[in-house]
Amino acid sequence: MNLSCGIVGLPNVGKSTLFNALLKKQAALAANYPFATVEPNIGIVPVPDNRLNKLAKVIKVFEGLEVLPPLRPATIKFVDIAGLVKGAAKGEGLGNKFLAHVREVDLIINLLRDFEDKEIIKEGGINPKTDYEIVTEELILKDLETVEKTKNVKVNKVKTQEDKKRQEVLEKLYQGLNKGKKARDILLSSELEIVRDLCLLTAKEEIKVFNVGERDERLKERTSKRNRLIICAKMEEDLAGFSEEERQEYLQTAQIKETGLEKFIRVAYEKLNLISFLTAGVIEVRAWTITKGIKAPQAAAVIHTDFEKKFIKVKICNYNDFIDFGGWKKCAEKGKVRFEGKDYEMMKNDVVEFMIGN
Repeated sequence: MNLSCGIVGLPNVGKSTLFNALLKKQAALAANYPFATVEPNIGIVPVPDNRLNKLAKVIKVFEGLEVLPPLRPATIKFVDIAGLVKGAAKGEGLGNKFLAHVREVDLIINLLRDFEDKEIIKEGGINPKTDYEIVTEELILKDLETVEKTKNVKVNKVKTQEDKKRQEVLEKLYQGLNKGKKARDILLSSELEIVRDLCLLTAKEEIKVFNVGERDERLKERTSKRNRLIICAKMEEDLAGFSEEERQEYLQTAQIKETGLEKFIRVAYEKLNLISFLTAGVIEVRAWTITKGIKAPQAAAVIHTDFEKKFIKVKICNYNDFIDFGGWKKCAEKGKVRFEGKDYEMMKNDVVEFMIGN
């Protein structure tokens, strides 16, 4: 899967710091001045998945291995995009370039500065609310420009029903954008499909991420609320530099199940409507990324493109059963293994082996 998340926001809100934390290294220049990032930084980040280690332990025992098989987590792509300023839709700052990069991502991570630091320049907004309004307004204005150009293109007097419907959708979209609404709040899902080719910025799903100070009480929140996350990018960057033992010790001491970063990656993965099925063997234990609702042959193609065409059936065991009973053989003895055909819809906790023909 080649879906990506774009980290956007005003200058100096912590985008590059968050990006560095995601990659666990100094991958992006985190500097105290606007537009330290010009070209987007791109990183492939593993999706936290506690299932893999447990599966590997079962395989080690089941296969009589001396060491655990390699773990291969699912991944997700993050893009650190240059800071936006008011007037970006008209080309201010790096406006046109910024908006072009936003157009290329599938999910918008709207990073909002919610900490005080006199040493770090504050650009644009006054608080997270106004920061969000500035970014949203620029995205809406750019979409309005796109829709206006499309709507005004001359069409033949004789139109098909599809043409008429598209014009109706464009008009509805135009009116809504002019009222300051986002495309996804104006149109139904079926209507968004009609104008998918326009790659509208405000049709994309988004997550608001509030970048707070290291001592902010809100960091103790355990769950996300309505697409809203609280994170301290600087703390996460520091934690990313810890060894695994140090990180686990910190989490236990703080009585935290997962870091803000782990929660952030997981929520982004889910927001993109992604799930992962599992394969477990001597060569590797792996999570494979697929879109929710995909059928078994298409899932097999994620492993190898030929597998879809040569697909026969898939052997499946639920992850929890696989762990509880200790592998394929014992699960089969307990009646916990089944075979499914081409119409089977893959599920999140499926541990599978695909049966492929010649």
